Amino acid sequence: MVPVKLVIFDYSGTLSLESTLFARPDFLKKQFKESGLVDLGIESPEIFWGEIVNPTWQEGSTTAAGYKKVIGDRISALLYHNRSIVPYVKISDAASLFVDSYLSHSRIDQRWQPIFFKLQSHPSVKVIVATDHYAEATGYILRFLHELRIQAVTAKDDFANPDYAGVVVACSADLGVHKADSRFWDILKTGLNLSEIRCVLLIDDFGYNEQKGDRYSSGEKVEQRKNETVEMLQKVFFSPVQVVPFTMGNDGSERAFGELITRTSEIIDCYLADSEDGSQ
Repeated sequence: MVPVKLVIFDYSGTLSLESTLFARPDFLKKQFKESGLVDLGIESPEIFWGEIVNPTWQEGSTTAAGYKKVIGDRISALLYHNRSIVPYVKISDAASLFVDSYLSHSRIDQRWQPIFFKLQSHPSVKVIVATDHYAEATGYILRFLHELRIQAVTAKDDFANPDYAGVVVACSADLGVHKADSRFWDILKTGLNLSEIRCVLLIDDFGYNEQKGDRYSSGEKVEQRKNETVEMLQKVFFSPVQVVPFTMGNDGSERAFGELITRTSEIIDCYLADSEDGSQ
């Protein structure tokens, strides 16, 4: 059946609470020490975000280079600039330990499982997990979905199998552009045969729940990002877009996250209950 309804989930800060908890300053500093990054001068979240992540984000999240390589290369360049001679293998090992720990701490919250089960029972609904992320994240997200017994493939795998009915994982590093670029959605619309979509439901924190030291989560950009995303999706799919802002406010607790999941589940129930022709 050709899908007429589209449900889009953001990943970090929406499906995964763990990924946001990982980025909290105290936990982050613990990871610097355990991975060996602290021995390479990465001693504080400020250095990590300002000197390592932010300058490499564009390359890391829109190419196949990967998180490990871009931060390893950046650390190596900074050490060279400061006239510190450190074998690259030491830098690479520390970067790998850190990235593996981060992605392992980015599991999908189990409370999403019944929602995905419900969505999978509706053949007229296409579900996309869309994320601005590094290349390594795709495999982890697929694994986490499979652990919850949710069928899922990458966007490119789905392009080759137009009859596939499971969840699609669309990562910016795989598609070469960020979600804020209409080309991201044009690629998906064409590749996933979404020309008949008549309504869109978007569940996204728009970066709000992410670490405040990360420029992606800066408060003044969140509302703008939301408005621009809705406008763009409306133009790409020629359809109304309903938004579920998955924002936890200052309470980043398990309870607050669970309450948001419950509320989102109720909204999805209403969305699915609408007539199959996509009317609102």
